[in-house]
Amino acid sequence: MSEKLERFREYLNQMEQYKQIMAQLEWDMQTQTPKKGYDYKIDAITYFSGERFRIATSEETGKLFEEMEAPEEYEALDDAMKLTVRRGKRDYDRNKRVPADFYEEMVRASNVSGKAWEEAKQKSDYGLFCPHLQKMIDYTRRYVAYMEPDKEVYDTLLDMYEEGMDSAVIDRLFLQMKEELVPLFRKIMEKPEPDNGCFAGDYDINRQKELQAYLLSYIGFDKEAGVTGESEHPFTMEFGPGDVRVTNHFDRHDAVNAMFSAIHEGGHAIFEQGINPAYVKTAAVDIGMAVHESQSRFYENILGRNINFWKPVYDKVGEYLPQFRDIPLDTFYREINHVRPSFIRTAADELTYCFHIILRYELEKAIFRDGVNAEELPGLWNDKMEELLGIRPQNDAEGILQDMHWSDGSFGYFPTYLLGTIFDGMFLETMEQELGSVDTLLSDGRIGEITGWLHEKIHKHGGMRTAAETIREVCGQEMTAEPIIRYFKKKYTAIYGL
Repeated sequence: MSEKLERFREYLNQMEQYKQIMAQLEWDMQTQTPKKGYDYKIDAITYFSGERFRIATSEETGKLFEEMEAPEEYEALDDAMKLTVRRGKRDYDRNKRVPADFYEEMVRASNVSGKAWEEAKQKSDYGLFCPHLQKMIDYTRRYVAYMEPDKEVYDTLLDMYEEGMDSAVIDRLFLQMKEELVPLFRKIMEKPEPDNGCFAGDYDINRQKELQAYLLSYIGFDKEAGVTGESEHPFTMEFGPGDVRVTNHFDRHDAVNAMFSAIHEGGHAIFEQGINPAYVKTAAVDIGMAVHESQSRFYENILGRNINFWKPVYDKVGEYLPQFRDIPLDTFYREINHVRPSFIRTAADELTYCFHIILRYELEKAIFRDGVNAEELPGLWNDKMEELLGIRPQNDAEGILQDMHWSDGSFGYFPTYLLGTIFDGMFLETMEQELGSVDTLLSDGRIGEITGWLHEKIHKHGGMRTAAETIREVCGQEMTAEPIIRYFKKKYTAIYGL
């Protein structure tokens, strides 16, 4: 190893240690910090974020990247380290333009905003959150303007969550979805709704947690390399090799939602656990969010909402939650695929979920391209929900306050959920060409073969490829919504007898 490469690896190790500290602090704040301890924890997160940012944008770090870009050094690197140099230099150039004091202000504001959102949601009072959201909109706009002064703000945000993605691609794909799925949704709404009264009840929280542990293990989550926790909004956090954590939110009166949140977050975690360990401390562990969401939603929807997934394990559900012993599997299947307009994105069926993301995407474009401010958003949100789903929120908690993502400035993230769903249709068709019927694999309890295929084709590669490259290499074609549209039409035509 050359002296220059050794110094560069020391820098990467230093960045990793700061990442560890910040992840621990974030996890603690989201899962167990008491309310009176928030400010103290925010101080610590702000401090370490600022220190890491200063190191990452220092003149010394800039010289390190210049040295590693030199042909004699760069050509001797493996592919993961070459990627680390390329992306690292891009991020260095971007972040070097951002004033350090502004960055610290933004980090502090995002954490304060997150806690304001949590209180506002619990009280269903948008007024508590509105000024914080406006701050995050303003901070985000300034942040991007510093980083990429010559580029359009929203396309830069989209690229930050999925490299190479822009609104032209998303507009094409989402328009395809709207044109085909809105008529399908309206046909379904003409059919009688299934009776779901049998699902009402009081479900013991501890038994729900035990069922979660069982389901996570069943789909392939390695409990020796991960743990679970609780939070207001479920999430997955990767700390490093052998430490991937998921959270869930449990409701005594709704056990089904927590089951699917567990499977969804488990899909994220299995991806993280499956990355080639040789990529540790390189940019190859930084995965584009559209591909990441494709995996969580593949487990949750393509697999989890297939009746065959439950055939080998449904008796176990009844063991953990005795109420389900009296609910036939066919009734459960109809309920988990019950298409109906709902206010809450995370509780939506897989078909109407698409409209929830389109709503958020259109609002984000309105914010950053049309100058819509935070005060206007609840009204626009409600109007769009009525337009797409035919329902209008009666309070803030079931409307604009339901998601935490905007509270920390994660604008541009929401579209990755629907991009992931679109990718899932492509992955499913390719998988069945290579492995045979997914229905058969699931009903036979051979879900491990599905996880193995995903691991080999997608997980182990981590962030070495962009979404477009992953789709081309796995599916042999460019991005298209046609496979997922075929999936929706075939599935729901059968369920609803269209």
